[in-house]
Amino acid sequence: MIKKLDRLILKAFIGPFIATFFITLFVLVMQFFWKYIDDLVGKGLALTDIMKLTAYVSTTVIPYSLPISILISSIMTFGNLGESFELIAIKSSGISLMRFMRPVLVVSFLTSIVAFLIANYVMPVANLKFATMLYDIRVAKPAFDIKEGIFYDKIPGYSIKVGTKEKDGNGIGNIIIYENQFSLQDNIIIAEKGKMQISEDKKFLEFDLENGWRYQEKGPYNTAATDYYRLGFKKYKKVLDLSSFNMMKTPDSLFKGSYDMLNVKQLQHASDSIGKTLKEIRSSRMQKEVNVHFTSLPIFLKVGQKITPLKKIPPKASSYGNTLPDSALTMVYSKAADKINMVKNTLDLIAYDDKQRGYDERMYNVAWHKKFAFSFACIVLFLIGAPLGSIIRKGGLGMPLVVAVIFFLIFHLLNMFGEKFVRQEFMTPFWGIWLSCLVLLPVGFFLVYKAMNDSQLFNNEFYFRLFRKIRSLRKKDTVSFTS
Repeated sequence: MIKKLDRLILKAFIGPFIATFFITLFVLVMQFFWKYIDDLVGKGLALTDIMKLTAYVSTTVIPYSLPISILISSIMTFGNLGESFELIAIKSSGISLMRFMRPVLVVSFLTSIVAFLIANYVMPVANLKFATMLYDIRVAKPAFDIKEGIFYDKIPGYSIKVGTKEKDGNGIGNIIIYENQFSLQDNIIIAEKGKMQISEDKKFLEFDLENGWRYQEKGPYNTAATDYYRLGFKKYKKVLDLSSFNMMKTPDSLFKGSYDMLNVKQLQHASDSIGKTLKEIRSSRMQKEVNVHFTSLPIFLKVGQKITPLKKIPPKASSYGNTLPDSALTMVYSKAADKINMVKNTLDLIAYDDKQRGYDERMYNVAWHKKFAFSFACIVLFLIGAPLGSIIRKGGLGMPLVVAVIFFLIFHLLNMFGEKFVRQEFMTPFWGIWLSCLVLLPVGFFLVYKAMNDSQLFNNEFYFRLFRKIRSLRKKDTVSFTS
């Protein structure tokens, strides 16, 4: 049953939580646009495409926004209650800190469940749609943007350079057009001036050139017996196809196997499959490859053992090579070297396959642990934010925001370092991904303990008094030493 105290706490918490959530979401979405701005600008994207892309990005960053929002809003909530002396009134009535933290703790627990459900069921679909759409935008050729004095090679088969451009964008001068037809011949068009425009159906780029030359070479590309033509013109029209500028519609199945596009069950299945393959590679595959190439040689007993001849060798012969005639030595040694190199290359490929599959297995495990770790982070950051707010006793966006940013940076850096250590095999996926939670959880318990005992961690007067005591003790020690 919800009591008046719970309503008071929840009412003070919901407003800052919603506000900080949307602010955090906006910042993370803008971070995406800053990162991929070069891939998006000048592509001629429709408003619906931009809205879809924004929706996909927003969905993928929700599990990251919720822990940050809980941290900031909990510090602001309990800081506001402390600044208005409501916390003092609640404590004076005999209600403990854990009791008035309970409603927000329940909300944080429910938020962590929501974050897990989104990360497990919604985020894989959003990642899949986002990756597919971003791939389509990237592979679609950039929109028409020819600059002065720079070769433009984004139109297939052509490289265009414009010396000067008029302000209207149509008038151009000192034009050079190279035709790249994947052959050794050079086909070039040079003109003094002209006009450049896109056709009404947006499918062709048209050049109306004046006073120029067209150089063309014809004949077999693999011989020097070619014909070279030079054609002078007063007016010449060149039309280029822009069909490759249109954005494609790539099927979602192209990215379906990536670890970011899978839920917990699929990640577990993929990790188990890779683990079985790795076990097979490391246990028997390398031995089988060596046996396949060397079982036909009669002089070897077993891979890894000392080389022992099975046939009787003359007493004066110190090696198997001495039993062969001189005319056959070169051929035998050459074949042996070729076979050894072939086996080495095969084993190198197996080792590379083992390394790549091991990396994939780690990344699947990283994605699996992330879904739980970032959900649990909602509770961890609440245990840090709520006692900090009651200790600081400052509301608004001043001191609470500064402290929240500091702890969020610690959380973010620990996540980055942990994941990087997993990639480099310095840590297992469990310890790398849960590193931030395992480090910050004791900090949260410590802050809860200090808040329950009315800690003076952020009280300036406490540190001034402590400094005066230390200084007075130093003076006494100095007097006693001199006496």
